[in-house]
This record gives sequence, C-alpha cells and structure tokens, in this order.
Amino acid sequence: MPTYEYRCKSCEHTWEEFQSIKSKPSRKCPDCGKLKAERIISAGGGIIFKGSGFYQTDYRSESWKKGESADKKSRESASGDSKKSGDSKSSGSKSGSSGSDSSSK
Repeated sequence: MPTYEYRCKSCEHTWEEFQSIKSKPSRKCPDCGKLKAERIISAGGGIIFKGSGFYQTDYRSESWKKGESADKKSRESASGDSKKSGDSKSSGSKSGSSGSDSSSK
C-alpha cells in the first residue's frame, strides 16, 4: 500500500497517510478539522533493494573473475578432448549398426 502526501488548503498543514490504492483521498485536515485537504503529487518512496546485490554476479571480485576465467579455459580444453574421442566412438557404432541390419534381413 502506498503512502500519500496531503496538504490542507486552509491551514497549510502537510501530512502523510498510508492508504490503499482503492481508498478515496482524505478530505479532512487532522490539524484544523476543515474539509480542505488535497492530495499532493510527490516523488514517492522509491524502490529499495536489500541485500548484497540485485544479481549475485553483478559485484564479483577480481580474484573470483580470474578463477572463473581459468575454469572456463580448462572446461573448454576438456570438452575439445572429449569431442575427439567421441567422434571415434560414434563412427564405430555406425558400422556396428549397419552390420546388424544386414543380419536381421
């Protein structure tokens, strides 16, 4: 629920009220009691982000970035080696499957 700012046209008293969006604006001034209150357009409270950061990766330290970069390089080299060994396995399985097709006919 938002907080609204009000000002009395009669006595110039200003105050804030915590109200539902659906509720009607207050008209009665709590200071003088007259029905001359009006809602003031204000900047609002803004958005408050609590915690260490909006995203966990936004504020990484330099040491973490260097370590992650080294890990990435090692993963890329390991995946390159597995692709080479995976190609020889897949070509062997293709020849084995073609032999089984001819025996089943």
